[in-house]
Amino acid sequence: MSRIDRLVQIMARLRDPEGGCPWDLEQDFASIAPYTLEEAYEVDDAIRRGDMPALADELGDLLLQVVFHARMAEEAGAFRFDDVVDAICEKLVRRHPHVFGDAKVESAEEQTRSWEAIKAAEQAERGAPADPLGEVPLALPALARAAKLQRRAARAGAAALPEPGDEKLDAAALGERLFTLVAAANRDGLDPEQALRDANARFVAKVRGESS
Repeated sequence: MSRIDRLVQIMARLRDPEGGCPWDLEQDFASIAPYTLEEAYEVDDAIRRGDMPALADELGDLLLQVVFHARMAEEAGAFRFDDVVDAICEKLVRRHPHVFGDAKVESAEEQTRSWEAIKAAEQAERGAPADPLGEVPLALPALARAAKLQRRAARAGAAALPEPGDEKLDAAALGERLFTLVAAANRDGLDPEQALRDANARFVAKVRGESS
C-alpha cells in the first residue's frame, strides 16, 4: 500500500459511521474550509521562518485537508481523491506544452502569459464568459486580493486600474504607509479589512462595466 493510499484509508476510517471519530463525522465542507485556510497560512509561516521540519509537518496537515474534502465528496457521490489527482495531472500537462509538447517558452514571464492564454481558451471551450477577475478568490485577505485583482486586470489591459502616482516606494515605506492607514481606520472606527474588501468589489464592478 502506498503512503497516500494509507492516508486516504485512515480518513475513510475516521469518517466511518460505525466506529469513526464523532468530531470528523460532524464536519462538512463549510466547517472544514476555515481549517484549510489556517493550514495554508501555517505552511506560509514555516516557509518564512525557514523551518524545514515545521514545513514538512504543516504540508502534511494541508494534505490532510485535501484528503478530508475529497472523502466528504466521495461520500456525497461527487468525486474521489483519485479524481482530484487526475484533474491536476491533466491540467499541469495541458498548461505546460513547452515541457510536454513542442511549444517554446523562453522565460517565466512568457510562461505566465501562456498559462493565462491556455486557461482562457479552456474557459471559452466550456462556454464560460471571459472574466480576468472571476477566479480571484473572495476568501483571500483583502490586501492579497487587491494585489491579485490589479495584476490580473493589468495583464488583461483593463482601463480601470488606479493611478499609483510617480512616487517610488520601497518595502519599508510602503509598510509604514499601510500601517498608518490602519491607525487612521482605528481612530475613525473603521474596519480596514472591510473597507478594502468594499474597494475591491467596486473595482471588480468597474472592470466588468457594472458601475459608472
